[in-house]
Amino acid sequence: MSISGITNTALSGMRAQTTRIGAIANNVANSSTPGYARLNTSLTSVASGGVQATVSPTASDVDPATELTDLLEAEQSYKANAVVFETGADMWEMLMSIKRD
Repeated sequence: MSISGITNTALSGMRAQTTRIGAIANNVANSSTPGYARLNTSLTSVASGGVQATVSPTASDVDPATELTDLLEAEQSYKANAVVFETGADMWEMLMSIKRD
């Protein structure tokens, strides 16, 4: 996998977690709305590399503990992808520096 592939994969992971956090925020905001269907985010791998997030309603009610746990997991996943992205960008910069010299 190339450096640009690594950064694109990490970027897709950050985007997927952003989508997931949006669904969680929507669940918390609507937790007391009668008839509200909790949103669930499914993550699937993409053939070209990376991940895609799909949000769909479920038949379950909103549970604050579940939402908090999902939020913490999404935050950690986002941070991990951000570190990979930054490392890939640093590697790219180093390679370009070597190529210039």
